[in-house]
Amino acid sequence: MTDKKLPSFDELPKFHNFSGCAWDVWGRDDELGTVNLLTEDVVKKAAEEIKLGKTVCLNWPVNFPEKPFYNRQTPIIHSWRKSDNVNDDSISINTQSGSQWDGLKHYGIEEHKVFYNNTPSESLYRGHLSIPDPGKIDPQLTKLGIHNWAQHGICGRGVFLDLVSYYTSGGVPLPYDPWTTHAIALKDIQDCAKKQGVEFRQGDILLLRMGFIQRFNSATPEERLSFHGKPETFAGIEQSEDMKRFLWNNHFAAVASDQPALERWPTPQGTPQLHQTILGLFGMPIGEFFDLEALSKFCSETGRYTFFFSSWPLNIEPSKCCRLLLIGTDLVVVRMLTKNVTVYCHEYV
Repeated sequence: MTDKKLPSFDELPKFHNFSGCAWDVWGRDDELGTVNLLTEDVVKKAAEEIKLGKTVCLNWPVNFPEKPFYNRQTPIIHSWRKSDNVNDDSISINTQSGSQWDGLKHYGIEEHKVFYNNTPSESLYRGHLSIPDPGKIDPQLTKLGIHNWAQHGICGRGVFLDLVSYYTSGGVPLPYDPWTTHAIALKDIQDCAKKQGVEFRQGDILLLRMGFIQRFNSATPEERLSFHGKPETFAGIEQSEDMKRFLWNNHFAAVASDQPALERWPTPQGTPQLHQTILGLFGMPIGEFFDLEALSKFCSETGRYTFFFSSWPLNIEPSKCCRLLLIGTDLVVVRMLTKNVTVYCHEYV
């Protein structure tokens, strides 16, 4: 349906008390959401951003942070010598402990117990899975799995808004602590885009730098460990109808930030989490814990804030929630950990 005009936010129907339900935009059997916007024509157009041949990786090291937030398990990384000249490794992770895409099976409409495209929560499989025959997979087991995005790819034009630099450009300190509850206003996002000379296009992948990883890099070990096991408070985008309208009407294919939750956390009392709309109603991927520090430096030096972006989530079928983000980006082809190789991407080395 990307060959016709998409409805505006205000043209979308409501789902009970939630505005902006996009379930009919790509059909009730759809499992891609706004990744549908990344058509072949959109990707080819985005490839025109490749000018300098420079690559920047946005994937935070898999073992950061040492003590994951939201009471998630600590990654376990083990290496051993298999023989005199062969070494092996194993990695055990909670796929939301670090850099990640939130998938459509991760967050639904809590009050109504449904996920994207009105998928009942109780219909989604949970638990250990063993599939000896990949040719015989019950589609119900793979429903809303992130393998859909892995097989499609999240490739297109990346747009970077450096809010940290926007706020501190006059030599003043950042007016908020990224580790405390603080709402980033839509007006500031729009003003930042205007200052950087950024104009949005349908299918853009929006990246927002709000300061979490910069703050993490400058923190003491004691401060970093203090998060584990205590209530989490983070800066993020405001939960407002105008913010929803902005994200949908610009028809972003995905949105990501360097914060743990993208949105202000926790939400004000009585305000629904924005995840419910972005994932549950829009079907829009949410990226979290993106390491945008090197990208910030490069964009500042070159004055370029758009680039070719390429990402492949792990191709795990079936998939339960969100899978570890393995991503590189910039004005060129990027390396990935998975073996999903296209003309735009090389495998990870």
